[in-house]
Amino acid sequence: MSVITIVALGDSTTAGTPGFRSPIEAPPDGEGDVESQYAYWLMKAHPEWRVLNRGVNGERTDQIRARFARHVVAMQDGRLIVAIVAGVNDVYQGRSAEIVVRELEAMYGEARAASIPIVAGTIVPYNTATVEQNVRMRAVNAWIREYAARHADMAFCDTRAAVAAPGSPDRLLSSSDELHPAADGYRRMALALAPAIEQ
Repeated sequence: MSVITIVALGDSTTAGTPGFRSPIEAPPDGEGDVESQYAYWLMKAHPEWRVLNRGVNGERTDQIRARFARHVVAMQDGRLIVAIVAGVNDVYQGRSAEIVVRELEAMYGEARAASIPIVAGTIVPYNTATVEQNVRMRAVNAWIREYAARHADMAFCDTRAAVAAPGSPDRLLSSSDELHPAADGYRRMALALAPAIEQ
C-alpha cells in the first residue's frame, strides 16, 4: 500500500495548542503532548498515512495562505492531500466572514491548480466567543459546506461538530483554556477527518 501524505494546514487547532507546539513552531519535530494534535491520532489509526502538522498558533487565513506554496505545494511527491482548518483567528480579531471566505477560496484554488485533493474542515468553537463571533463562524462554515458540495475534488468535514459539547454547538466538549480542544477533542477531530480523507 502506497503511503499517503496529508498536510494538516491551519492555525492553533491544527498545531495542537495549548498542549503541543507544531514542527513549524518548534523545529524540527514539535514539542509537548503529542496526543494534543489531530495529526497524531490520524497516524495512530492509520499507520500507512504520513500526516505533517503544519499548524501555527494565532495565524489568520491570510497568513496561512502566504505559506501555502511552501508547506503544501512543495510537498508534492506521490499521493498528497491537504486538510485545511482555518478562520478562527480572523473571527477572533474582528475580521468579516467575507474576508475569511475569500482567503479560504484562494487556498482551495491553489490546491486545485496543483491537483491536490482537499479536505475542508469547519472552524471549531471556543467558549469565550460572543454571539456575533459565533454568527460569523457559522456563516463561514455554511459556505465551506456548500462550496465543498460543488467540487468533486473536495471532501467536507464538520470539525466544529466533532469537538462541540452535546446540545451546545458553540461550546467545546472539553478544554483546558476555554479556547482550544483538550487532547480528547483533537482525537475527535481525527475521527471526523479520517473518513473525509478516505473519501
